[in-house]
Amino acid sequence: MANLKTKTELYLKANSETWDDKKVSLQNNSDGNGDFISSWNYDIAKPTDEQLATYETAGNTEEANNIVIATRKSLYGSWEKQLEEINEQGIDAWKERIAQIKADNPKES
Repeated sequence: MANLKTKTELYLKANSETWDDKKVSLQNNSDGNGDFISSWNYDIAKPTDEQLATYETAGNTEEANNIVIATRKSLYGSWEKQLEEINEQGIDAWKERIAQIKADNPKES
């Protein structure tokens, strides 16, 4: 299940806005009802639970892809390491390694 922050970010993006900690905050009262939007200072309407629910699938994909991206970054190594690899082994070897990392860690569409 996608978290509220992800779904809210997608709602904002769909309305040509971006997340701003000064304009929105989330809270969880630990009452078993989960997270909720505790403050909203955008010029667009605060999303309803029903509107946010429409972003569930896209939110799940976004969160899964963020994990894949983090995994890829760790496997790529620093840009310094990659430049060293290109210099020592050649660009084709580097391209092949990067392609294999992407193949082993595919993003959802």
